[in-house]
Amino acid sequence: MTILYFNNRYYLAVLLFLLTGFSVPGFAQSRKNISFNQDWTFRKTNDTINTKSVWEKVTLPHTWNAIDMQLGKDFYEGEGQYKKEVVFGPEYKNKRLFLRFEGVGQVAQVYVNHKLVGTHKGSYSAFCLDITYAVKLGESNSILVKVNNKARKDIIPVNHFLFGIYGGIYRPVSLLVTNKVNITTTDYASPGIYISQKNVTAKSAEVSVAVKIENTEKSGQDIDIKTDIIDHTGKIVSSKTSAQHMTTQGRQQFSQDFQLTSPHLWNGFNDPYLYKVRTQLLLNQTVIDEVEQPLGLRKFEIIAGKGFFLNDQPYAMHGVCRHQDRWQYGNALSNAQHKEDLDIIKEMGATTIRFAHYQQAEYLYSTCDTMGFVIWAEIPFVNTSTGEEADNAKQQLMELIKQNYNHPSIYVWGLHNEVYGKTPADFPAVLTRDLNDIAKTEDPYRYTVSVSGYGEMDRPTNLNADIQGMNRYYGWYEGKIGDLETWAKTTETIYPDNKLILTEYGADGNIFQQQEQADLKEEYDYTSPFYPENFETKTHEIQWPIIAKHPYITASYIWNMFDFATPMWNRGSMPARNMKGLVTFDRKLKKDAFYWYKANWSKEPVLYLTERRTTARKHAVTPVTVYSNIGQPVLYVNDKKISAAPVQGTNAVQYIFKDIQLKKGINKIKTVIKKDNKIYTDHIDWSLQ
Repeated sequence: MTILYFNNRYYLAVLLFLLTGFSVPGFAQSRKNISFNQDWTFRKTNDTINTKSVWEKVTLPHTWNAIDMQLGKDFYEGEGQYKKEVVFGPEYKNKRLFLRFEGVGQVAQVYVNHKLVGTHKGSYSAFCLDITYAVKLGESNSILVKVNNKARKDIIPVNHFLFGIYGGIYRPVSLLVTNKVNITTTDYASPGIYISQKNVTAKSAEVSVAVKIENTEKSGQDIDIKTDIIDHTGKIVSSKTSAQHMTTQGRQQFSQDFQLTSPHLWNGFNDPYLYKVRTQLLLNQTVIDEVEQPLGLRKFEIIAGKGFFLNDQPYAMHGVCRHQDRWQYGNALSNAQHKEDLDIIKEMGATTIRFAHYQQAEYLYSTCDTMGFVIWAEIPFVNTSTGEEADNAKQQLMELIKQNYNHPSIYVWGLHNEVYGKTPADFPAVLTRDLNDIAKTEDPYRYTVSVSGYGEMDRPTNLNADIQGMNRYYGWYEGKIGDLETWAKTTETIYPDNKLILTEYGADGNIFQQQEQADLKEEYDYTSPFYPENFETKTHEIQWPIIAKHPYITASYIWNMFDFATPMWNRGSMPARNMKGLVTFDRKLKKDAFYWYKANWSKEPVLYLTERRTTARKHAVTPVTVYSNIGQPVLYVNDKKISAAPVQGTNAVQYIFKDIQLKKGINKIKTVIKKDNKIYTDHIDWSLQ
C-alpha cells in the first residue's frame, strides 16, 4: 500500500485533521507533481498459457510484451490489469487530484474505488483524469487500470503490421495535486499554457502566452495571472501581471503578449538557447498554481528548391527516423535509455529526427530542445485505413499538438504515412485534409506533412499538407540503388515550387549475413532470406551523395536509426525484425553504414575500415574501403604498406584501395592517418579460405 504525503509531515497532518477537521494552513499551496510509479501489481486477464492469472509486483513503466512481441506473431494481445492501493492523507482536503498517464498501450479504463473515472484510446499520447470526486481521504483507495493492446479498426494504428502495439502502462504516471483554482491539466493533458512566437529575428521577437484556467470553488474568484520570461541565468527579462475574475462556469482562457528586444535565439546544435516561461496564479498575493515551460525563440522556414532555413540561415537537415522500442525492453524505457539513443544519433552527426510513427516520450522532446535537434512529430495514421478511425486520428493529433506545443525543437506535425485512396475524395484524402485543418487551426506557426510511399507527386492522397514527404527504397523494394538520382531530378523539374522531403530511404542489413563487395549488385530481392549488411552499406554509400547535391530535397531521413520489432514479419532469416537500422536492436553494435554517415556528417574525426564482419573471404583479390574525414589514409596489409594511392569513392570521405592481394589464412588489414600530431588507426582481420 502507498501512503501519499508531502514533506514528511503526514502524521502531523493526520493528527491535526482528526482534531480539527481542517488541513494545515499554508500546506502545499501550489501544485504538486508526485511520481505514481511504485507499488503496482499486474496480471494478464485472458492469458491462455498462465491460466492462474497471478498478480505480480511491477514498477512502471511496464509492458507485458517486452519479449514475446519481439520474437514473432504469437504474442499476447488482449487485456492486462494494474492495481494499486493508496492512502491519501488529510492534506489533500480541498485539493483537486488528477492521475496523468503519459502512455498506455492502447486502451485504458481507469477505476478508483470501483468507479470508472475515465477511458482513453490511443497508445502514444498522454491523458489526465480528475479523480477528486472518487477518492476517500484517510482511507485505503483502490486504483485499477484495465489495459488492452488488441488492434482495433477505430484506433490508430489499426494493426500490428509496421510495428507492434506493445501492451501495458509503459510510460510514467503522475499524481497532480492542485488547488480548486488551477491552470488546467485536462485540456488533452496539455501543460495548460501555450506559447506562440512570431516575427522572430535577432532584433526582436513577439511572444504570446495563452493560459487556460478552471475554478471549481463555489463562487467566483479574483486572481492575478503573472507570467515571467526568464533567461538561462535566472534573470526575469520580461514580466506581465493581469487581474482577472474567474467565474465558476467553464474553463476560461487568457492571453498575455510580450515584445522582446535583442533576443537570444535558439539555433539548433549551434546554440540551443532556452528561456523559461513561468505562469503563476495568485490569490491575495499568494501563489496558488504555477506552470513552467521552455521557450526557444527561432524561425523555421522551408523555401522550395533551396532547403531548410533556421533563423534565416541555411541549416543542414541530416536526418534519421527513430522507433522507441528496444530488445528485451519493448517500449517500457527509462529516460537513460532514451538519452542513450539521442547520444548515439548525435554522435553520428544527425541534426534532425523523425519520431516515427507516433508520439514519443515527453522526455525525448524536452531533451531535443536542450540538445538542439530539429524534430518531426507525428501520429500513427499509417499503413492502411479502415474508414472507422477518423475520430481517433483527430483526437490523437489534438493530443500531439497540445501536449507538445511549447517544444521549440518541433518544426512539423506529421498527419499520415503511406495511407492511400484511389481518388482525392476517398476517406484517406478527406481525413488528411481534416487533420491538416486541425493542425493549422491549433498551431498556425508550424508546418504540416503527409507521406507517400510512391514517388509521384500527383497521387490522389498527396498534396494535402504544407510539405509532401516521399519514402523511396530504390534498390530494395524497386529499381536500382542509383535510380534515386533520376527520381530527384525528375521531381525537381516537374514540381519546382513544391516543398519535398525524402522521408525514408535505406535497406535491411543483417549483421549475421555478409557478402563481399565483388558480389554485390545495385538491386536486391527483399523476399530473399539473405539480407547482407554489405548491401545496406552500399545503398547508403550511393544514395547519400545523391541527396547531398539536391537542395530541392529539403530534408532526408534514414530508415531507420535502430533495428526494431515487426512482429508480423519474417524476413531476412530474422523473424519479427526490421533490420534497416544503422544500429542493432540492443544498441550494442553500430553497423558500417553508421560510420559512413558519421564520416560525412560529424565534426569528430573518423577513420574506419568497412566490411569488418565480412571476415570469411573467398576472393583473393579484393578492394578495401576506408571512410576518413581527416584526409587520405595509408593502408597496410599484413604489415606491408600499400604503395598505390586509393581512388575516391562516391564522395570525399570514401577511399577505395583496389586490387588488394590477400594470402591464404588470416590477413591483417590496418589503416593509419597522422593529423595535427595525432595518430589515428583502425584494423580488421580477414580470413581467406
